[in-house]
Amino acid sequence: MSRTFACVRVSTTGQTTENQIQEIESAGFQVEPHRIVTETVSGSVAIAKRRGFARLMDRLESGDVLIVTKLDRLGRDAIDVSTTVKALAEMGVRVYCLALGGADLTSSAGTMTMNVLNAVAQFERDLLIERTQSGLKRAKSEGKALGRPSTLSDKQKQDVRNDLATGMSVSAIARKFATSRQTIMRVRHEGSLSIQP
Repeated sequence: MSRTFACVRVSTTGQTTENQIQEIESAGFQVEPHRIVTETVSGSVAIAKRRGFARLMDRLESGDVLIVTKLDRLGRDAIDVSTTVKALAEMGVRVYCLALGGADLTSSAGTMTMNVLNAVAQFERDLLIERTQSGLKRAKSEGKALGRPSTLSDKQKQDVRNDLATGMSVSAIARKFATSRQTIMRVRHEGSLSIQP
């Protein structure tokens, strides 16, 4: 007898999976609560590295059904999602995506639809990366400072270097300037770079 599982995922702890669960129920799928796998993890994390999904893979058997509301609930990497769906199909597990009209992603038509959508999504991500890199390159060529502004002034940085030269510990200097150890180590690193020829 086939069992129905659901995989619901959000990226941050401030979000809830309730809407996804209600959407699955509204579509007519009855999923027992212990068969709903809930994850709070970024979709950019590889599926194989997600503990919740790994536990789900261990539980699934031939004839089972896995429901997701949207393709990106499985993941955002097109190749990763396609590989996972293929592995599930080889196990005899059908994967339904509600956003694709309830299409079985393991069927021929479902696989084609998923591949087209994944290709478009990957293209959009690549364009976004290209635009971001282009903008950063332009800003850098215009002499704009990138990254967060420094928490220490130039004089404070020199005072930090002086304290380091006297042998004062990084932790003590961080307390003195009411900043993090990482900030002090960054100043130390910047100082060592400027000394080198």
